[in-house]
Amino acid sequence: MERNLAMELVRVTEAAALASARLMGRGDEMAADVAAIEAMRTAFDAIAIDGTVVIGEGAEDAMPKLYVGERVGTRQGPATDVALDALEGAAICAAGGYNALSVIAIAEHGTFLRVPDTYMDKIACGPEGRGAIDLDKRPRDNLKALADARGVYVEDLTVAILDRPRHNALIEEVRRAGARIKLITSGDVSAALATTRPDTGIDILMGVGGAPQGVLAAAFLLCVGGEMQARLKPRNEHEAGELRKLGLFDLQRKYRLEELASGSVMCAATGITPGDYLHGVRYVKGGAVTNSVVMRSATRTVRFIEAHHCFDRRPEY
Repeated sequence: MERNLAMELVRVTEAAALASARLMGRGDEMAADVAAIEAMRTAFDAIAIDGTVVIGEGAEDAMPKLYVGERVGTRQGPATDVALDALEGAAICAAGGYNALSVIAIAEHGTFLRVPDTYMDKIACGPEGRGAIDLDKRPRDNLKALADARGVYVEDLTVAILDRPRHNALIEEVRRAGARIKLITSGDVSAALATTRPDTGIDILMGVGGAPQGVLAAAFLLCVGGEMQARLKPRNEHEAGELRKLGLFDLQRKYRLEELASGSVMCAATGITPGDYLHGVRYVKGGAVTNSVVMRSATRTVRFIEAHHCFDRRPEY
């Protein structure tokens, strides 16, 4: 895939961010999500790929756009698999909270783990944790290993955990280990990204969240040399059946980063609401300002982009 394609991807996430940010704090999750999906789908028409959505907004019978299996792009460029979340954190956006993002990753065919809408147990951190953390270790042992790898105390670490009842035992164990905790309402892709940037104050992500978001997080972590391991956690027999349809029978299997996303991967994300990793959309006179990141696994290049959009000169997206 051509390197210029990575820069084109950011136009797609910018479009979704600009559309959904208009609805920040308005209390309507669905409206914000639909705005992001429609804007992202329209923006794809200008991207020179022959893309197939493998991680998307749902099944074709449930979503009219960006559903799993939909073809996107001009169909004149390279054949790619596409993983996306037009609005990661719809509830965050609707409530005017922190860390809502628009995210997308593309890769060669067959290099993303294909998963249905189910859960996944995850542990993720930046490059310093490679070879140190292990999903099969106890949380306190992982924290000790990460602290040793970074040359800090466990008490210096901050763990991002989704604020859910299922994590009560995990939260208590992390507290007993002495690490700090940042409870998040949603947005574990954003939290995984934050572990790769020291100034965010987040060092590691632990706990059970969405499997599609786990694959997206893995794509970004692959591009920066981060670490992630995961295990599928279906909530019921229906989800277990959906996994079997995709050939995923071993629910005890521990997936390493390169089994979740591999090969030549390109990623882009744009902040929608203010966040730890990216600023949110700011509307100004005559336009708006967006903050985005673009990554490539081939070179591990990471570019942060502040874009000034002038609505007087052209459409928002």
